[in-house]
Amino acid sequence: MAKKPEDQERPGRIKQLRMIAGIIKQANPKGMPIVYASALGTFALCVVIGLVTGSIWYLIFIGLMLSLTVGLVVFGQLAQRAQYSMLHGQPGAAAAILQGMRGTWEVAPAVAVNRDQDIVHRVVGFPGVILVSEGPGSRVQKMLVAEKKRVQRVALDVPVYDIQSGDGEGQVPIAKLQRHLMKLPRNLKKPAVYEVNNRLKALPQTLPMPKGPLPRGAKMPRPKMR
Repeated sequence: MAKKPEDQERPGRIKQLRMIAGIIKQANPKGMPIVYASALGTFALCVVIGLVTGSIWYLIFIGLMLSLTVGLVVFGQLAQRAQYSMLHGQPGAAAAILQGMRGTWEVAPAVAVNRDQDIVHRVVGFPGVILVSEGPGSRVQKMLVAEKKRVQRVALDVPVYDIQSGDGEGQVPIAKLQRHLMKLPRNLKKPAVYEVNNRLKALPQTLPMPKGPLPRGAKMPRPKMR
């Protein structure tokens, strides 16, 4: 059976791990030595326990499994930190973090954008509808309020949360954004999540107005009537 083109272009597991290791090394030169040290330290501890208890072969086998598990856990944590450090300060960083969340989270990036390129993303999950902004708090608050009103016209009786992502006062850093969403109460069942998301998809997207005067002869687009 011939492989699909996307399967041929997709890198293998070993190549993926090497790519991630390179990202970790770039973000933190001590990252990979920490991974190796944690795995070897776990294995050495199991060997010592085996020598003391007289169950050396059994503990060697357990040590191999535990050292591999510990190494992968530390590797994953460092990879996540490296991702946060690379995304920090980049436009759309919050959207990248939100789209990487596991579970029932329907993410619609950039549902609202203003002239200054401040952005509001929309997430639908078990808590309800979550609006996440990117930009200075003095500017994005008005956007969040306007988008919240739009959402509430469609998602009746559904909780709507607004979160400002960033490093300013009262904002949630992108490194803590996923954890912040996970702590929100579960208000919807799985079928309701998809139903609300389908209703919100019908909302027109808020596009930024161009700065400065309109070119001569240009006309404002008219909304389509249904």
